[in-house]
Amino acid sequence: MNPGEGLKQILPEARIKTRLIDRVAYAADAGFYHLVPQAIVQPVNEEEIAALFSFSHTHKIPMVFRTGGTSLSGQSITDGILVDLSQYWNRMNIAEEGRLVRVQPGITGAMVNAYLKKYKRKIGPDPSSISAAMMGGILSNNASGMCCGVQYNSYHTTRYIRFMLADGQVFSTEVPADYDRFLQACSTLAEELNALRREVMENADLHQTIRRKYETKNTVGYSLNALIDYEHPLDIFAHLLIGAEGTLAFIAEAVMETIPDEPCKSTALLYFPDIYAACQAIQPLKDAGALMVELMDRASLRAVEHLPGMDPFVKTLPPPAAALLIEFQEPAVEQLEQRVNGFLTEVGRLSLLNAPVFTVDPDEREFLWKVRKGLFPAVGAVRASGTTVILEDVAFPLHTMGDAILELQDLFKRYNYDNAIIFGHARDGNIHFVVTQSFNDAAEIDRYDRFLRDVVELVVKKYNGTLKAEHGTGRNMAPFVETEWGGDAYRIMQRIKAAADRWALLNPGVIINADKEVHIKNLKQLPSVEAEVDRCIECGYCEPVCPSRNLTTTPRRRIVVRRTLEAMKMAHAGSDRQVLLDQYQYDVLDTCAVDGLCAGACPVDINTGDLVKRLRRENHSSSANKTALWVAKNFRAAERAARIGLTVAMGFSAVLGHQTITGITRLLRKIIPAVPLWSDQFVTPPSLKALKTAPTEGANGTVVYFPACISRLLGTSRTGKKNIMETFLEVSAKAGIGVKVIGNAEGSCCGQIFHSKGFGDAYRHTANHIIEQLWENSARGRYPVVIDVSSCAYTLHGHRPHLTAENQARFDKLRIIDSVDYLHDMVIDACKPAVKKDNVVLHPVCSLKKMGTENKFRKIAERFAERVTIPVQAGCCGMAGDRGFLFPELTASATFHEAAEVKANEYSGYYSSTKTCEMAMAEAVNRNYESILYMVNECTA
Repeated sequence: MNPGEGLKQILPEARIKTRLIDRVAYAADAGFYHLVPQAIVQPVNEEEIAALFSFSHTHKIPMVFRTGGTSLSGQSITDGILVDLSQYWNRMNIAEEGRLVRVQPGITGAMVNAYLKKYKRKIGPDPSSISAAMMGGILSNNASGMCCGVQYNSYHTTRYIRFMLADGQVFSTEVPADYDRFLQACSTLAEELNALRREVMENADLHQTIRRKYETKNTVGYSLNALIDYEHPLDIFAHLLIGAEGTLAFIAEAVMETIPDEPCKSTALLYFPDIYAACQAIQPLKDAGALMVELMDRASLRAVEHLPGMDPFVKTLPPPAAALLIEFQEPAVEQLEQRVNGFLTEVGRLSLLNAPVFTVDPDEREFLWKVRKGLFPAVGAVRASGTTVILEDVAFPLHTMGDAILELQDLFKRYNYDNAIIFGHARDGNIHFVVTQSFNDAAEIDRYDRFLRDVVELVVKKYNGTLKAEHGTGRNMAPFVETEWGGDAYRIMQRIKAAADRWALLNPGVIINADKEVHIKNLKQLPSVEAEVDRCIECGYCEPVCPSRNLTTTPRRRIVVRRTLEAMKMAHAGSDRQVLLDQYQYDVLDTCAVDGLCAGACPVDINTGDLVKRLRRENHSSSANKTALWVAKNFRAAERAARIGLTVAMGFSAVLGHQTITGITRLLRKIIPAVPLWSDQFVTPPSLKALKTAPTEGANGTVVYFPACISRLLGTSRTGKKNIMETFLEVSAKAGIGVKVIGNAEGSCCGQIFHSKGFGDAYRHTANHIIEQLWENSARGRYPVVIDVSSCAYTLHGHRPHLTAENQARFDKLRIIDSVDYLHDMVIDACKPAVKKDNVVLHPVCSLKKMGTENKFRKIAERFAERVTIPVQAGCCGMAGDRGFLFPELTASATFHEAAEVKANEYSGYYSSTKTCEMAMAEAVNRNYESILYMVNECTA
């Protein structure tokens, strides 16, 4: 059946996704399995969840809950109904001065920690994927991570849970009355749980096995320790849900106990001659108080040794070498120094290749941990195109780890996994290993199957370890749960599943599965598509920063769609492929902001925006490219026409009203798609007279001022202040800096408008033309060039690959800086505050993040304000130059969460550094955002 029509009786159509593009985009998670859902639904409350449960039971359609989709074992995909909780289930509340935090499933762990930061607290689980992993998955997979070990994993730090059973009943361990109500309303389930607890308590061997297996990380099967740790059936069941991967009930909310985020940290990367020597150092490091000990073999280091900032020594390491990334954490500097010095006095006992070098610098530490957290995707990125990356997750008793790893490496050789790597949380005996291979033929699938079965034999039978320490059972290890746990424990797990989900419709096939070959079915294919994206392993780290994530799709899903199109082409699926292509234009191309923030979040710097620019370029007709080139060559005339058109439109708007002009532009857009929709944020173009009278001399030096075309067109203040160009000149005068305005300013352009739209010829012409202008106007690089829009500065910085050889040489001698650099580096020390703002809020634009100047932006504001707020939810506004005028729904969606956070308070100033982004935020917040130049000008004498 097509579930779409029936689902419309439960949810509005806008929150039901049954288009082909949505279904294929959600068919993949971070793992290596692939199932196409029949529908994706986005409920907003428990009543809708209950109705979906009922629909699932009535129509016998499986149902799976999904949040971040970063799962690695195949537990967040389905061929039934996929319930997407990532958009509407993101509320949280902090209590007891940060000691407790109440979370819904659809907020990322990193976002929770960001809100907890001011309390110097954090949640216990700290998976590598915490920036993208959401609390639903962190709970349902019993996440742990690099620092928390077993003590602070999800199971041990969850105080209360609110859940819904498959029959729609809701219970909470926070509500005392629910304990008796659970016994009454769910007597069969409660009695079964009591019976299972008695069975465990009376079976000494099983009881001991459970205790032993949870002394180390273990996410294989259900959390049977709940049968020992708790007595009441409600508590037992609630804690069985931790690590149950959505197979027993729906977790609606949890209250987590937080842990201290120690302020003083010292980090070092230790190098060893071989991996066995590294393993022998783990226990001494634990004894010395190291809270984090991360293992990296030589192969994993090879995948990241080329990264800017990596120690050059890494490239010189011999093939058998290995490294341990370690960290000490303490509440005070003195205690930290004592810890580190204590370790250093004993370091001679370790077989190190060189002396340890510790750093307490936040940026250096952050870099080291970013490298470690990105190892899995980074290794996946260097695999052969068309192959799949497989990440396994095992744990050994710590004293056996060195021997076990050597035998594991022997298995790699036996099965020809020549590029396999090993890394992981060595402090807990937990290692990850990555192999890459194709699943394109039966022989390759058989190779993986035989290899995995030998791994099971090695881990379980020989070393008494665990097959999944923290990534969950999923489909990947479902056939081997009984192998690890034994028949008695497995039968208890089967009874738990049957008692809670008697229809077997909640994530069926995950954890409990009679099919002993499910681990080699529904395998993901990664066909070669294009160089920009072939490195992607679909980890999902990019999704939280994507401005279109709640409107259409994300970088990961754009890549999944591209791969699906290629697979359909190879399979000659013409009709489906055409349907997908028809839906592709708006979702994949039109609503991508091409802001490039995805590259910053991606461990291997994949910039899906660059891909979209190229695809837009390829979609342009010859006539469109010629028109764009004509505009680029005649930009002065185009600018004058735009000024006249905007002036006339403002006049009409004053007479006819905003709604009328909006309707007219909407009608025009149907005829000419490039016509922007009218916005309340439009203003009459500013006067350019000030540019002709700028002072050229100053006691503190001289700069060349390049007023961006958007400043020349929309730089008028909405509140009656001087325009942005006048403000720039006034600030410069106060700082004693002379200003030479670029010659022929009217008609000058950085090229961003052509670059973002994929007009390659027009962009190259503009890029070369502006560099030639700047070269002459800066006295051949003698004076720095300042541009007053951050996004334009970023565009200028990226011109080099598109320039002629002569202009590349000129470019290398130019110093082009953004207004934020200018204010921070040249102005504020020369301008003492005459008055300070009380409390201001900032919107750091994407370009500041990409240029690494966000801290400068904040420091400027801190000099002229008592309090400075950067919203926790601050992100890309989606304006993307003019894209927000063409697709205003993109900016509305992108700014929603940040705007809600800002509107919760009142500020004495709202500042940014790019005009169009200021317009987007002003529209969203209904407050006037303006350039930080205005703040500096108003606060200095």
